Amino acid sequence: MNHQIRNGLFGITLVGVLASALASTSVLAQERFVTIGTGGQTGVYYTAGQSVCRFLNRAEVKPAIKCNAPSTAGSVTNIVSLHKGEYDFGFIQSDHQHKALQGLAPFDKEGAVELRAVFSLQSEILTVVVRNDSGITDLAGLEGKRVNIGVPGSGSRDTFEEVMQAKGWTNASFALAAELKPAEMASALGDNNLDAITYVVGHPSGAIQEALTNVKARIIPVQGAEIDSLLAKADYYSAVEIPVGLYPGVEGAIPSIGGKAVLATTSKTDPEVVYQLVKSVFDNLDRFKRLHPAFADLKAEDMIRVGLTAPLHEGAERYYKEKGWL
Repeated sequence: MNHQIRNGLFGITLVGVLASALASTSVLAQERFVTIGTGGQTGVYYTAGQSVCRFLNRAEVKPAIKCNAPSTAGSVTNIVSLHKGEYDFGFIQSDHQHKALQGLAPFDKEGAVELRAVFSLQSEILTVVVRNDSGITDLAGLEGKRVNIGVPGSGSRDTFEEVMQAKGWTNASFALAAELKPAEMASALGDNNLDAITYVVGHPSGAIQEALTNVKARIIPVQGAEIDSLLAKADYYSAVEIPVGLYPGVEGAIPSIGGKAVLATTSKTDPEVVYQLVKSVFDNLDRFKRLHPAFADLKAEDMIRVGLTAPLHEGAERYYKEKGWL
């Protein structure tokens, strides 16, 4: 083969490789990437985030949307990350949605965060589990005991701190104020390193199931005059009950306080991305509801109204109006 032919073929091959590379780069450039902040891997937020990404990644849209949902410390961390632009969406408690929108503690350093609601999910209930041999029978009995108050940056921690304020407690009110992750709580309770654990979570919860199955323990009610005063002052909480029949030894509904889990974003998020996320979930709602027992009783009409202490994002609103729900 002469040099001219060989050089010509090499040139054609090189052009083809470059064209292919440019086309691949163009496709990658067109793909949209979103990140959803979740919670601990034993919690409902993590399952919810993985489930949303599953449907969004399968959505037949162009350009494609690639979704990932890493484990995080929870609500407070997710809101701060939304504010900084590190996440596109985040699962948060409805009370923290309200506080962030108003610029209230623990978000007063950030100032008001322009959150927008996408939809709500299950109820999130403050759950207090105590060892049977701890002598604790009610909320007041936690004083002077070894209590896991929650991970800094989590919604659980912030909610329990509101309860502590209502009771006039500080960390020094406990023999130990532990800051263990949800995945570590049950074993610490079982090893008698704690007398009580606190967790704001949707039910049934794997962490609570583990604690009540492997430890001689029980759930105590969150109620009393101070809790009534907190509910009267903080309308983002409501009186709720942990249902009967979900855990061993729980033979009656247990009163507590709680709110809703909310998928939130900010006003800056592309409306088309929000629309496609919402569409991917609600077009597959029956399948979504089978992915965790806490989702079983979800209803579309509640998910777009209940617990939304921030305005709906325009992308979500567009889909709901198309469905005739708004």
